Amino acid sequence: MKLIVMIPCLNEEKTLAIVLKTIPAKIAGVDEIEVLVIDDGSTDNTVQVAKKYGVKHFIYHRKNQGLAYSFRVGLREALNLGADVIVITDGDNQYPQDRIPDLVKPILNGEADMVVADRQVQTIEHFSPTKKLLQKVGTKILNLTAGTNVPDGTSGFRAYSRLAAAQLNLVTRWGYAMESTIQAGNKHHKIATIVIKTNQKTRESRNFKSSAQHVRRSAITILRAFVMYRPYAVFFSAGVVFLILGLIPFAHYYYLLLTTNSKIANGPHHLQSLIIGTVLLIIAFICFTLGIIADLIRHNRSLLEDILEELKTKPK
Repeated sequence: MKLIVMIPCLNEEKTLAIVLKTIPAKIAGVDEIEVLVIDDGSTDNTVQVAKKYGVKHFIYHRKNQGLAYSFRVGLREALNLGADVIVITDGDNQYPQDRIPDLVKPILNGEADMVVADRQVQTIEHFSPTKKLLQKVGTKILNLTAGTNVPDGTSGFRAYSRLAAAQLNLVTRWGYAMESTIQAGNKHHKIATIVIKTNQKTRESRNFKSSAQHVRRSAITILRAFVMYRPYAVFFSAGVVFLILGLIPFAHYYYLLLTTNSKIANGPHHLQSLIIGTVLLIIAFICFTLGIIADLIRHNRSLLEDILEELKTKPK
């Protein structure tokens, strides 16, 4: 049983040593523990610090590519290295590496495909009330979309089984936590959680420039996932709404035609309503058509993901 601990890094020379020193050397049920550092365009001595502490596996980005991209290529490399279990943690020492044994235990016991650490966001002192509220609301929306019950949807301290990692195919370039949870939920992965207490804050988050940016990007991720995995729910719901709105002017017109004389029914005002109704019916037809096309694309994506899974898990 081989465990790979992935650490995406961007200028983490001040904290990386602490992270590496606190990664357990031995874990019950694990034969090998190796560290993979993804250097995401660091301009300091991050790589030198990692090498000093015995890290042998690296991915180098000449320019910063973002956390999600680093996560994606890190997963691929960890699978290539023969990982049976993959853990991701941060290079800023936000997470307690000594809890890695607890994080991987449900996977080792065959009880889960993915494990997410619950940071107990509401108890984190340096989080503002606004950020705590946004995290709470965002996690509820995430769980509703993904069909999951994860208490901390944006936690970056996670563990994945080899199969779960191979089945993840992220498309976003800025954040991976929400999208990987949505994909795991739609792929019916068994998700477990453990409760942790984060370490003291060492620096400001680099993922978002503001809470508004976080909300906007999170909303885009959830909407994209909803369209990707439940196209009928999106397009057919919209189509039904436009269909009903489009039929109202026609129902009103025929009501007037049957109960009054034709001159009143064919007045300019009602003709304009019929034109609007026609436009709404056309939009409804387009929504239904897009729903069928999107569903076909979803099936095609599923077939491609099956092929990718075979390639990712094929022995090298």
